[in-house]
Amino acid sequence: MSATAYDPNNVFAKILRGEMPAQKVYETDKVLAFMDIMPRADGHVLVIPKAAARNILDIHPDDLADLARAVQFVAKGVKRAMAADGLTIQQFNESAGGQVVFHIHVHVLPRWTGVPLRPHTGAMENPEVLATHAATIRAALEAMQAGG
Repeated sequence: MSATAYDPNNVFAKILRGEMPAQKVYETDKVLAFMDIMPRADGHVLVIPKAAARNILDIHPDDLADLARAVQFVAKGVKRAMAADGLTIQQFNESAGGQVVFHIHVHVLPRWTGVPLRPHTGAMENPEVLATHAATIRAALEAMQAGG
């Protein structure tokens, strides 16, 4: 297998197939957004395309455009839901670029003035906390879709 081949058994592909659980906050026929189980901030969401793509280097431009539209929508909802002062949006490519899961994904991290991001320790968040944040974000996104 080449260094840039897509692995259909990566954790995000398994989430898309329903083989692994995720706290979903937004879904269309093109994208899925769900809570990061090792959040660096309360309300940390991942947005992924449903298309099989390793990273920005191999994703089809139309799928990237769908992903970008979803990231913007989810980011607005996360900022509103979490009463954040701002956002950090991150996307990593290949191991040297910091990518760990090799299915393209975008991190949406709510930020508050004077509050640093937590270090990436590999510690998993309490599932009840993730469920609460997911419900809050889903409600904000639903309100936005309804014009509120």
